[in-house]
Amino acid sequence: MRAPPHPANEAQRLGQLHDMKILNTPPEERFDRLTRLARRLFNTPIALVSLVEASQQWFKSVSGPFEAQTTPRDISFCGHAILQDDVMVVENTLCDDRFHNNPLVTGEPHIRFYAGCPLRGPAGVNVGTLCILGSEPRDFSADDRATLRDLAAMAEAELAAFQSATCDELTQITNRRGFMTLGQLVLNDCLLKQRPASLTFLDLDKFKQINDTLGHREGDRALMDFADAMKVCFRHHDLFARLGGDEFVVLFNGLRQPEADALLADFERHLQQQSRSLNRRYALRFSSGVVEFDAAHSRSLEQMLEESDARMYAAKKRRNALA
Repeated sequence: MRAPPHPANEAQRLGQLHDMKILNTPPEERFDRLTRLARRLFNTPIALVSLVEASQQWFKSVSGPFEAQTTPRDISFCGHAILQDDVMVVENTLCDDRFHNNPLVTGEPHIRFYAGCPLRGPAGVNVGTLCILGSEPRDFSADDRATLRDLAAMAEAELAAFQSATCDELTQITNRRGFMTLGQLVLNDCLLKQRPASLTFLDLDKFKQINDTLGHREGDRALMDFADAMKVCFRHHDLFARLGGDEFVVLFNGLRQPEADALLADFERHLQQQSRSLNRRYALRFSSGVVEFDAAHSRSLEQMLEESDARMYAAKKRRNALA
């Protein structure tokens, strides 16, 4: 067995995969109907939409008797497939040095045939595959390859649609819809693993003044500057979003309130430095209110947002009173 090597653009590939915010999201009919169709068209027992992470592959859609939600990347067929620009076919795994003694071949699901077409994310890099698995060796014709390519193109369109539906058009960070879906998943995982988390509501100070004195185009630029600073300062496993208008939010995964406060202080310093380097006519400042998630007395994401919003509003009143 040969573990798949990493592509030359691995860091970029993983960054774009994480930016899609699709990992560990619930099953969706838009992907499930494609894997069901692939099974019927090719008469195979299993079809998957697989996304290849740093150390494992995760399945957005599974059709057929395949129990795992993830498998290690070093035994994955799809890890090899994403290295290619076209369909990868293994007509008989027992005759292929890469796979003949692979645990997925020697044990369940006893793969004897594999065909996978790389799936490109919206940014154009291979993030996973649409693949079919068979328990018997078989031929795979040029027409079969063309059909699998067509199905993969449909899966790529759904990946783009997923990102569009959960991405803020102006700032290109997660929008309210995406945050409410993904944020609750993060809290559920924190509850399961008894891991801390903190949430903060962020509201730009004097944003209306920027719009009124400099125009809405400059106001849009200020929002984009703020989002760009969030991309620099917050970590991949933190979830940040624009809720609407000049309201933003961050869910710090694994951090307690003092650690979140420290990161917000770093963020404020970065904002000031960024404004100076960009020679803006204003300094971006914000008010915030941090709420800590308590796994022993868990609250919903909506409840945490309400409390954080109230704390932010109180902080803004105090700041305005001192101005």
